[in-house]
Amino acid sequence: MIKKLFAKLFNPKAGAQHTPSSTVPAVTIRSTLNNAKSEPKKSEREKLKVQKPAQKNKVKAHNGVIISHKTHHIDVNLISSAALKTTEGLQKAGFDAYIVGGAVRDLLLNRTPKDFDVATNATPEEVNRVFRRSRIIGRRFRLVHVLFGDETIEVSTFRGSHLETNNLKDNNDAKVTDSGRILRDNVFGTIEDDAVRRDFTANALYYDPENQEVLDFHNGYADIKAGVLRMIGVPEKRYAEDPVRMLRAVRLSAKLGLKIDPATQSPIANMADLLQDVPPSRLFDEMLKLFLSGHAIESVSALREQHLHHGLLPMLDVVLEQPMGERFVMLALQNTDDRILAGKSANPSFLFATLLWHEVLAEWEHYKKDGDTNIPVIPALHMAMTEVIANQAEKLAIHNRYTATMKEIWGLQPRFEQRAGKRPFGLLTHPRYRAAYDFLLLRCESGELPTELGEWWTTFADADSEMRTSMLQADTAPKKRRKKPRRKVQTTANQNTPEA
Repeated sequence: MIKKLFAKLFNPKAGAQHTPSSTVPAVTIRSTLNNAKSEPKKSEREKLKVQKPAQKNKVKAHNGVIISHKTHHIDVNLISSAALKTTEGLQKAGFDAYIVGGAVRDLLLNRTPKDFDVATNATPEEVNRVFRRSRIIGRRFRLVHVLFGDETIEVSTFRGSHLETNNLKDNNDAKVTDSGRILRDNVFGTIEDDAVRRDFTANALYYDPENQEVLDFHNGYADIKAGVLRMIGVPEKRYAEDPVRMLRAVRLSAKLGLKIDPATQSPIANMADLLQDVPPSRLFDEMLKLFLSGHAIESVSALREQHLHHGLLPMLDVVLEQPMGERFVMLALQNTDDRILAGKSANPSFLFATLLWHEVLAEWEHYKKDGDTNIPVIPALHMAMTEVIANQAEKLAIHNRYTATMKEIWGLQPRFEQRAGKRPFGLLTHPRYRAAYDFLLLRCESGELPTELGEWWTTFADADSEMRTSMLQADTAPKKRRKKPRRKVQTTANQNTPEA
């Protein structure tokens, strides 16, 4: 009795081990343990739940022509790693993603693209959620900038075709003017709609790095191989929607060596006036791309042929018709092209300073010859600079950070003619000396100034202190008379005391 009592107290479950209901086969136990080990953790299950709905967004069906790698031979090594990571990240999240536009065009031409754009069926908000370092930007077009170190990949959502949308004026996501120019276009659509919305057939190509295939919806691949730049849709209507496309056609034709299709080219001359309605900021950005493309001379020649240079830079057409002015501008553009093609940087301030210099010269002479005002030389130059930039701002909004440097380059030019005393030494230490010196050499090379002046400054800059002193010219400028300091009136203590 006592043994049974101790057994129940210290081992109460001992009797239950032999009951049939508590018997569990060994196979079942092993199976349960194996399932528990293979079951994903809670965080992994949550990730799977997030990814599954996104798979529904992935749509591979399209009516584009698929061009395999065996045909297009795109070198993957020319593609930015940031662009590859962007498309890979979107595709892993369940979306379609393609490298698009000029990057694909340049890759087919065996050129290294300057930047990469990505198009996807994900909305800007969805793209923003996929990439931690990203931000939504834009008003006319809502885009997403995905950041990878110093590189930024621009991601856009497939957009609906505005060519076939008749109710744009009543749509909150789209807005057009009475002339047909699109002010806002945030209507999303399919990849086919997105291809129709693009400007040229060469830019309507989509490259999928995953399978290395190119999707072609408008025979863009054939046009590139044939060296033709062709507008998608009716050119007159496309130019009315965005007049900047006329400048873009000229720039791409000059840069890529593509011949503009006759149907694309013919309306440009008659529709050039539409550029007057383009915001100056957009016009400035497009002109920067044109002049800093490495093919600025070809671009200017094409602008003149299409009559697009009138009004872009006030009186630029007049400058180009003057022998000295045209030589000066062409030398500046050639200098810029050589630097860009050599992989060097080009300063937009310097470039626009050269393009507008002869306007400044004309106004400067006007102020100096104005006998009624009798304005000194240097103040007259500053008045001319201010007036030219003010007139320019009405058509082409040059950023203030550029105009400030332009004024410094122009303002230093008279000082190069002062080669006596301490003035040359002071000019060498000026922060804008190098840019102003290069500007001086262009003036000498174009025949505006004697070449001896440029050679003197080249030698002076490289010489030692003794040689520089020997090179100085005699100071014939009248010396300024020093003003005598005004004598202070001394007050006595008696003047400050009241009379008795």
